[in-house]
Amino acid sequence: MTMDSAAVELAREELHESVSDPESASMNFLNEVAARFPDAVPLAAGRPYDGFHSTDDLDRYLRSYLAHLEGLGLGPEQRQRQLLQYGRTNGHLGALIARMLLVDEGIEVPEQAVMVTTGCQEAMVIALRGLCAGPGDVVLAVEPGYVGLTGAARLLGIEVVPVPESADGLDPETVRAVADAVRATGRRPRALYLVPSFANPSGASMPVPARRRLLEVAAQADLLILEDDPYGLFGLDDEPRPTLKALDTGQRVVYLGSFAKSCFPGARVGFLVADQTVVAADGRRTLLAEELSTVKSLLTVNTSPVAQAVIGGFLVEAGCSLRAAGKAKTAFYRGNLRTLLAALERSFGGDPRVRWNTPAGGFFAVLDVPLTADEHLLEISGRDYGVLWTPMSFFYASRSGGGPGGGGRRAIRLSCSALPPERIEEGVRRLAELVRDRADPEVPR
Repeated sequence: MTMDSAAVELAREELHESVSDPESASMNFLNEVAARFPDAVPLAAGRPYDGFHSTDDLDRYLRSYLAHLEGLGLGPEQRQRQLLQYGRTNGHLGALIARMLLVDEGIEVPEQAVMVTTGCQEAMVIALRGLCAGPGDVVLAVEPGYVGLTGAARLLGIEVVPVPESADGLDPETVRAVADAVRATGRRPRALYLVPSFANPSGASMPVPARRRLLEVAAQADLLILEDDPYGLFGLDDEPRPTLKALDTGQRVVYLGSFAKSCFPGARVGFLVADQTVVAADGRRTLLAEELSTVKSLLTVNTSPVAQAVIGGFLVEAGCSLRAAGKAKTAFYRGNLRTLLAALERSFGGDPRVRWNTPAGGFFAVLDVPLTADEHLLEISGRDYGVLWTPMSFFYASRSGGGPGGGGRRAIRLSCSALPPERIEEGVRRLAELVRDRADPEVPR
């Protein structure tokens, strides 16, 4: 005999705020719009170009990694166990990643300082959770900024304090001023998050002198730096742009990395480098990466050993140099960014109401437009004009104000990474039609 009972109904207001977080909703909205308008030119998508990835690579990478393990002296049972069993919490690619960082970036760290994560997003969560211990601990983050970081902080209940970005990237003196203002309220600015090379969403890149000065400011303000570097390989030229971690002599920088752009995103493998020394009350000394392993073990136990093996094979074949292995990708993305900038000049060069930046690399550019670039306009753009883009307001803490153009209200992010050049040109042409038809008549030419 069974008893009928009413189905459970939960009040949305009683769920955690992250469920209804507006930034998460923004990303969901973009995915939903893209699904409804599949024929629209996707200038919103910041993903890598599909032409660089093939399922045929998977077997080859796995075999290359297994051969590498055999060369290290691991027998058949050991090799099988490493791929098919639970593994070390911090992963088994530490030596290969440490070698890659030395070859490509001049970063010298022990393999024990490397944690392999399930995408760079997990690396952010782990770093935030490990570093922010008390209710007064806050994180500073560049604005406009990557919503993955701000969303992760909200999920953990950690306050994010925005630091306004300039056209040349983050100004170290602004960082110092914001950190001082936070301390004056009794809170502790624990870390600063930024993408110093070709940032998402702005495309801005910090000059080398500013990078050196930022490290000085971080030491003076007792700040750790969370450096995210997904686009550093893709400059428009070969000008050296050292990472903050490469310039770091005081171990102020926790370096966040990913193989999503350099290899392929489906592997979901990222990493963090945390070589800071942690001293226990009894005098025991460990590395921060080792201490953070407890946080990771409670999140994902360990990163998929099979996914790690795929990336391991890629690194082995690349001689642990993403720069050498990624020359074709770098050339493609350089060409795409140049195509985007040239298309903007052709379509908008005669319109004084429209301005855009000229990034020195990466996937993104920002276009200021004479109309409100919000979700409603994006819907119209996808449906009636066949082009998709991202409102810049999505990347500001306050969409009603607080940033250039009122929190990005009249600006859009354009991405040029996922498309062949001719589609980029077509997308910009369609976007120009939208702006001409929908421009605010009160904005003079």
